[in-house]
Amino acid sequence: MSQTTPSSVPSPAAVAAPQPAATLLLVDDEANILSSLRRLFRPEGYRVLTAESGDEALELIAAEPVDMVVSDMRMPGMNGAQLLARIREAYPDTVRILLTGYADIGSTIDAINKGEIYRYVAKPWDDNDLRLLVREALEGRRLRHENQRLSDMLAAQNEQLRQFNTELEAKVKARTLALSEALANTDKANKELKQAYTTTVRVFCELVESRGGLMTGHGRRVADLARSLGRLLGVGDADQQTLVLAGLLHDLGKIGLPDELLDKPFTQLRPEERGALMTHPVRAESLLMGVRPLAEAAKIIRSHHEHYDGTGYPDGLAGLAIPRLARILAVANAFDSLQLGTMVGRTLSPRDALAYIESNRGKRYDPEVVDAMIAIGAHDSAEVPSPDQRLRVGQLTVGMTLARDLVHAEGYLLLSRGFVVDQQIIEQLARLERNEGRPLHVYVLKNGGAA
Repeated sequence: MSQTTPSSVPSPAAVAAPQPAATLLLVDDEANILSSLRRLFRPEGYRVLTAESGDEALELIAAEPVDMVVSDMRMPGMNGAQLLARIREAYPDTVRILLTGYADIGSTIDAINKGEIYRYVAKPWDDNDLRLLVREALEGRRLRHENQRLSDMLAAQNEQLRQFNTELEAKVKARTLALSEALANTDKANKELKQAYTTTVRVFCELVESRGGLMTGHGRRVADLARSLGRLLGVGDADQQTLVLAGLLHDLGKIGLPDELLDKPFTQLRPEERGALMTHPVRAESLLMGVRPLAEAAKIIRSHHEHYDGTGYPDGLAGLAIPRLARILAVANAFDSLQLGTMVGRTLSPRDALAYIESNRGKRYDPEVVDAMIAIGAHDSAEVPSPDQRLRVGQLTVGMTLARDLVHAEGYLLLSRGFVVDQQIIEQLARLERNEGRPLHVYVLKNGGAA
């Protein structure tokens, strides 16, 4: 038995994101094979343990945690299939890879069935392929652990919300006893209870958007637009509050999904990626249903990807069978997502996004809600002075004058109306756009005159 450790000089990746080195256990009765594998994996920064038999491997893994076992098939005494089967029973979280010759196909099938191995590799192996296989397997294991950690954290916060709910209910009950039993006062107390939850919900929204990228500010914009649409459509105050909560939390089910999956346009996803992404409305509903004041918002979130013609998901609802608030949220979400470029593979201007929604009137979207969206869009357009033009950062030139305040998605002022753009400002805005991963639009005067 021998043990090697990585060089004492950390790699740049380790400096950027310090993590414990993954531990590999290599098992083979041939010393030269173990030496070759050790040389192959030492530069990767792994902590490498070696064993020359199945019994020796079981003693090692019992003494200290091991992330992955790479075992040869043919060994005296306990073969690789038997070893990996025993490791699966005792240490199911350990990744298992089998090295096998072409003559061992029957034993390999036995290892797959009993040991539930991650992959088998034919000998002689290709060094680059084996390195990549081990790296991908360990990364998959890390992602599973991270997803579990996020789920546990979310469950703990749900429990905090439940406790908060219990405390608020006690306060509301005490206050209601002191008030008139009139129905109007009861409704008022319920409304105050929902408003008290808004702050907590915003914490959840920050959790969703804390990963940065295209999701930053998306929930708040969708919530604001959904409330405006609801108000225009005559939705009551209580339902407007539900729309706000649903808008803030509609992407909660995306927690745990890979960043590259969230930033890729839906039309460019592979079938398996679409399948993973399409689970997020149901997952968000399941996370929120246990919190009584958010139960209605959870139902709306479940249905906000249903299409008016029945082609949406997750339930294939159509027309008036889709909850009305979900039909409103769907349009608000689409309008912002189209401008982010997460729906059709390119970023659209507000005008083009509105045209896309109008073209899907009665197909994807409720005609009544689309008409309200058009009314809001026409109103916004009427408020924009005709000499203004909306540009991307890459279209700015030195000397242009801002026609409107440039406000960050999080609400703070970047540049004020009337500011004259210079080269340094253009470079700073371009850097901000790259860092945040979403387009930045600037309104300037067409004639270049004073604002």
